[in-house]
Amino acid sequence: MSTQAQPLPVDDAAEGAFAASWRLVATDLDGTIVPRERGVSARTLAAFAACAAAGIPVVPVTGRPPRWVTPLAREAGLAGQVVCANGAVVYDLDADRVVRRHALDAGVVLEVVHRLRPLLPGIGFALEAVTGFRREERYATRFDTGLEHGVGPLEEQLADSPPVVKVLAKCPGVSSDEMLEVARGALGDLVGVTHSNAVDSLIEVMAPGVSKASTLAEVARERGAGPEGVVAFGDMPNDLEMLRWAGRSYAVADGHPDAVAAADGVAGACGEDGVAVVLERLLSRRAG
Repeated sequence: MSTQAQPLPVDDAAEGAFAASWRLVATDLDGTIVPRERGVSARTLAAFAACAAAGIPVVPVTGRPPRWVTPLAREAGLAGQVVCANGAVVYDLDADRVVRRHALDAGVVLEVVHRLRPLLPGIGFALEAVTGFRREERYATRFDTGLEHGVGPLEEQLADSPPVVKVLAKCPGVSSDEMLEVARGALGDLVGVTHSNAVDSLIEVMAPGVSKASTLAEVARERGAGPEGVVAFGDMPNDLEMLRWAGRSYAVADGHPDAVAAADGVAGACGEDGVAVVLERLLSRRAG
């Protein structure tokens, strides 16, 4: 983002009350703990290890598909379950398999495409399945070029696909925020729609009611934690529901304005170890 929010003054009373019953960390990855073109910092890794040592698990909650999560999770020393694809998938790092999915109906996917094509000329679509990735010719990839399971007309790719968990749409020359506004107006409650990158001309579509928050709630509940025991970190519109759901939440200072507005507090920027600083503070308050 071109502007950066200022970290808010620490609310000692609120943080102290939260730390007493703190049970789980939920954190976005890209733009929150992973700066562009850099890995997770040593300070963040140490903060995660300290949380684990205190019996507080760290659950990544990301827009990434499972295949993009595994290398980063290894680097960060994370284990257990990861909420992927904006809540559409839960992937177990230890078992190396998908343990939960919220798929889109094929007819709904086609209706999404039918509604958006005339409103966003030049739009291209891709399908993120439980396994594999398929796209139209006009959907330009940045990371999966040559690794697709199929390239061609969307209807053909959909017919040949395992259950689709996320639809991706790109429209060059139109900002992600503009695309999101158009899509929300056109799609209503048919699906969930969001974006995770303000400059990529990209929106992401999930099954109705599916978000990072909805699936995080399921994972947390299985660990005996309700929202009041969860601290969440994020930076983009796909984090909004999670930031509002968690008992305590922080947007990084260089995050999207909507994320900053949705969170309880503002942490330092992603590249300045903002998440680690908050976790260190919460751990010290818990110990005290």
